[in-house]
Amino acid sequence: MARFFRNNGLTIVLLLLFLGSIIGHWLTGWQFKNEELARHGEVILTLGQYSTDPNFLATIFENWESEFLQMSTYVILTAFLFQKGSAESNDPDEAPRDQNLDQEAKKRGASTMLRWGRTARWLYAHSLGIAMLFLFVASFLLHWKFSADEAAGEAISHGATPLGMADYLWEPQLWFESFQNWQSEFLSTAVLVVLTIYLRQKNSPESKPVAASHDHTGAE
Repeated sequence: MARFFRNNGLTIVLLLLFLGSIIGHWLTGWQFKNEELARHGEVILTLGQYSTDPNFLATIFENWESEFLQMSTYVILTAFLFQKGSAESNDPDEAPRDQNLDQEAKKRGASTMLRWGRTARWLYAHSLGIAMLFLFVASFLLHWKFSADEAAGEAISHGATPLGMADYLWEPQLWFESFQNWQSEFLSTAVLVVLTIYLRQKNSPESKPVAASHDHTGAE
């Protein structure tokens, strides 16, 4: 068990932090929603009812969307853009790491997909970026749906005509919810890229070695 945790501790701890955070989000969101309903003289929700409420689900996918956008953008941009001196960048003065996949495919431990032909090799070589983009698009679509459902419920409660999903795509509310998260993700990523030029975190793969010069690029 100790060996399993040593080998998988980062994932385990991050998932536990995620679980604790989403439970906190669920419980506090439920309390906040019921305060709003009580203030307007409406029927409050049980915890189970709030679990499927568009307000709760929209806020979940609104946040996931921004995270997956950040990571997909970062994974793809770092493949061809550089920041000299950053631990988060390839070195612009060195040859690309994966420029000869035909040769790389012959190495011990290389994925067999690299030997399945050009299409399979391209897909595998870009699979991380593709997967992260898929998760972003899926999260955005779910955010769009549940945000539209929430707005429709609000419209009905005020005696107005609710918008369909297609029309809601052009509503400022949807994009306000998205952009307020996107800007923070891009800013925090840019700050990390720049700070790793000058600052260190001992033993972290997200940092250069403590004794590395500021001009050193990459974490190794």
